[in-house]
Amino acid sequence: MNEHATRIAVFASGNGSNLQAILDHFDGPAFGVAEVALVVSDKPTAGALDRARARDIPAHVVHHADAPAIERLLDALRIELVVLAGYLKFVPAEVVRAWHGRILNVHPALLPAFGGPGMYGLRVHAAVLAAGARTSGPTVHFVDEQYDHGPVIAQEQVPVLPGDTPQALAARVLEAEHRLYPRVIADVAAGRVRLSSRGEVIGASSPSLSSS
Repeated sequence: MNEHATRIAVFASGNGSNLQAILDHFDGPAFGVAEVALVVSDKPTAGALDRARARDIPAHVVHHADAPAIERLLDALRIELVVLAGYLKFVPAEVVRAWHGRILNVHPALLPAFGGPGMYGLRVHAAVLAAGARTSGPTVHFVDEQYDHGPVIAQEQVPVLPGDTPQALAARVLEAEHRLYPRVIADVAAGRVRLSSRGEVIGASSPSLSSS
């Protein structure tokens, strides 16, 4: 462990491919900037927990609405930044308020389009295709008390191709998430990007709406 690295908690509900991309980034290009010090899931069977345990990273299952338990874990492990990576539950409002400007999320569409309650997984990509959109892609944003609503930090465009299925589009957007999210996390961890008291993003991360 690097004692000067920003201590990150990753919240994940699924396999943990974004967690793996984050781990790889801080093992390589951004070594020493941040480290994953905790993985939290709402599902005991989440693959993300296995990935964490394989690296001796503390891994805990916590009910998504148990704000006191979440805050105790974050405090006990001296977490400085919370990262939602495929976490399908709403973070309790009291946690969001306490961690204002220190919680990030990645959403698999270009917000503000195709976001909000119920918009997750293949539903997002099916909606993009049904709308006839020509581009999609991930959005990284600060978390507030509404679904997929906080200030946007960065986005990456992914073209919608003729004959695309939700599954095919999802796979390409996920690849873009794996590129974009770790870089943005590093920028926030290093202080290059932050949220002002007025709720404005200060600093620059990966170019917004860049082409993949």
